[in-house]
Amino acid sequence: MHTYWRTALALAVAAIATQAAAQVTFYEREGFEGRSFTTGRQVSNFQQYGFNDRASSVVVLSDRWEACVDSRYRGNCTVLRPGRYASLAAMGLNDRVSSVRIVAGNARFDDDRYAPDPLPVYDNRRRNNERLYQAHVTSVRAILGSAEQRCWVEREQVSENRRDTNVPGAIMGALIGGVLGHQVGGGRGRDLATAGGAAAGAVVGANIGRDRNGQQTYTQDVQRCTTSHRHTRPEYWDVTYDFRGVEHRVQMAYAPGSTVTVNRRGEPRN
Repeated sequence: MHTYWRTALALAVAAIATQAAAQVTFYEREGFEGRSFTTGRQVSNFQQYGFNDRASSVVVLSDRWEACVDSRYRGNCTVLRPGRYASLAAMGLNDRVSSVRIVAGNARFDDDRYAPDPLPVYDNRRRNNERLYQAHVTSVRAILGSAEQRCWVEREQVSENRRDTNVPGAIMGALIGGVLGHQVGGGRGRDLATAGGAAAGAVVGANIGRDRNGQQTYTQDVQRCTTSHRHTRPEYWDVTYDFRGVEHRVQMAYAPGSTVTVNRRGEPRN
């Protein structure tokens, strides 16, 4: 009987240790910003923690987790592997997560149940009885994501000192429309866009007239684009630090201070 209880107690301790090792942190805004909510166990309803439908990014430190849009693990559910997910929008979970639970190690899922591959994550939690030190940060680089591109269409009026007939104008309009249409879409969709752009351009080109000075005038739609880095958040920070004369590098989800906490081997710790 005593052997039985010792075995049961050992299994219970092992289960608790496994739960404690697992950890997931949800952030209120993309890029791991804003308020956060961390758990090492399943949560059937985020409402009780004031975090329902608020998560926009997440860091999975270990194990696999299943995040669901409804409470009690119902609705659309996505399996998250260990790593950093700077945005939940790509997987349809932005401001929608209501419950989360650890996935059993032997559970199998189809590929479409998994979230896109995340950026790697390092377990920087302090180990038992581990002595910690401060290492001096020597350089920090913010690695930005893709730049944002905004496009719009402007209507322009063009005048020409020509007394040609309107037919060449219709042809030129068709060519301009075809080029603009060809810049959007891909494959068969791009061919259709080209044809549509050419047709629209021909209509505009055919409506060429003359102003009071005898100049030919016509209008055309022109697409313009601009690239902006203003709203681009860093995907991560590339940090270099020195510990006992040895240079170390680490990628961090947040900007560090003047020092980084490390163990005696120079490994970063939280």
